Amino acid sequence: MLHELQIDNFAVVDRLKVNFRKGLNLLTGETGSGKSIVVGALSLLMGGRGGADVVREGAERARICGVFEPQPTVELIDLLDQAGFELEDGELIVERQVAASGKSRCYINGRPATQTFLRELALHLCDIHGQFDQQKLFSAAEQMALLDQFAGLDEAVRAVGAFYTVWRDLRKKLDSLRGDEQERLRQLDLYRYQHQEIEGARLDPDEEDRLRADRKKLQNLTRLREDASTAYNALYESAESVAAQLKTAIKAVESLAAVDPTFSALPKALTDAQATVQDAGFELQSYLDALEDEPGRLETIEDRLADIEKLKRKYGPTLADVIAYGAEVAAKVEELSSSEKTAEQVEKRLAQAGSDYLAAATKLSSARRKAADGLETQVETELNQLAMPKARFAVAQEPSQDASGWTSAGIDRIRYDFSANPGQQLKPLAQVASGGELSRVTLAIKTCLKPETGAHMPRTLVFDEIDTGVGGRVAEAIGRRLRRLAASDQVLCVTHLPQIAGFADAHYVVEKTAHKGATFATVVELADKQRVTELARMLSGEEVTPAALANARQLLKSTAKA
Repeated sequence: MLHELQIDNFAVVDRLKVNFRKGLNLLTGETGSGKSIVVGALSLLMGGRGGADVVREGAERARICGVFEPQPTVELIDLLDQAGFELEDGELIVERQVAASGKSRCYINGRPATQTFLRELALHLCDIHGQFDQQKLFSAAEQMALLDQFAGLDEAVRAVGAFYTVWRDLRKKLDSLRGDEQERLRQLDLYRYQHQEIEGARLDPDEEDRLRADRKKLQNLTRLREDASTAYNALYESAESVAAQLKTAIKAVESLAAVDPTFSALPKALTDAQATVQDAGFELQSYLDALEDEPGRLETIEDRLADIEKLKRKYGPTLADVIAYGAEVAAKVEELSSSEKTAEQVEKRLAQAGSDYLAAATKLSSARRKAADGLETQVETELNQLAMPKARFAVAQEPSQDASGWTSAGIDRIRYDFSANPGQQLKPLAQVASGGELSRVTLAIKTCLKPETGAHMPRTLVFDEIDTGVGGRVAEAIGRRLRRLAASDQVLCVTHLPQIAGFADAHYVVEKTAHKGATFATVVELADKQRVTELARMLSGEEVTPAALANARQLLKSTAKA
């Protein structure tokens, strides 16, 4: 239930704090006083749309904050756990801010949350029903959703939806596999050509680097020979070579060391250097021997590099990309070549998926039919208590006979039919219900959706002018029903009828005042004497007469006994 609602800088509200009670909370006020502002603020708090236009003129931001004590169901706890939130002393503090720029922020227990999460959370906190929701009742999807909610079929609907997704995806895949055969063959020819071109090139990822190195070597063959010969002669071959000089130096140092031990280590060091020079000379000699002319080799390399460059221009910026693309088109060739076989396999899977879906959807349809009988009976009972004793309500169910009517919600088309008077045929609700009748049908259905047994935390049910288009005896019947509904759930209701306001457990009046060129709205909870005055105003108009006061007292007395 909703314990407290704080509203700052919202519409014409400057600052407002309302503590709501258990039972039936009624908001009244003169026409144009802003009674629906509280409902609008609560709608915004529950994730509704809100832009810069909701911010009070001259304010930086609007702020709505509500303190809720929700029913700690498994679904709610799981939802909070997944988002990293938890109940604190059994309560949730929900806050929504809208800046003058239109930017919105949401908070749960002081921590940031997304607007999407806020909408999911709202399903566990508050059920707001306004005039727009009455129009929603004309929607076939909404009528089906209400029937499923009445029957507790959420899990069954989700299961059918999962089967439908599998079936739909397989059908799309089969349609793709068995699409334009001419296009398939054209694609297959293209992929085969590309695959053969790349496969026939027998590419090696490192080949291009090796070829470029070989090409550079062949292009500089004369220079390489000259440089290698010069180095070989200087190190080993000529009479003045490093090797010959080292040989002479070694003999001199050995003689020197024989006389002066200080140089005893030098002969070995020079001998090691002589070995290194000899190895270098042998390596240069081998290199020179290998430097042979290869007629046509350079041309072959150039041709191969040109082929590789052509493939790169067509299939990728690098040789690795070309090879990867080759593997990709090979897979496409395989897929298209075996598409008929694949299509047969998908067709078998599609048939099984369709069978699974139809079995689940048929079971769901049967459950809906059984639930529809119960909903019809209960709604007619409620309508009887709302001063419509002759009203008839029926749920028309039309299961689809073929796959063209399959949806994620099942095979059914649901329609609510209604007749308000004897002799009047049942027709679709949208065609025959007046505003007042629709208000009562809506209230009747909402009442049927409440928990039937067991202790539970009161839900917060919000009705914005549920009394539209009714009055007198019908209004009193609606008031009685709201009070009965409020026996198990917290109800917030905006009304302009005293016959309904008299049933309030807590009565609030909304007033609009002007001060220094600005308009302000306030909400005040009324004490018993103040309630009499407000009801008298609602009964008689602007001037509260003694007769109106007497009627108001009598109204309160009669509703207290109801």
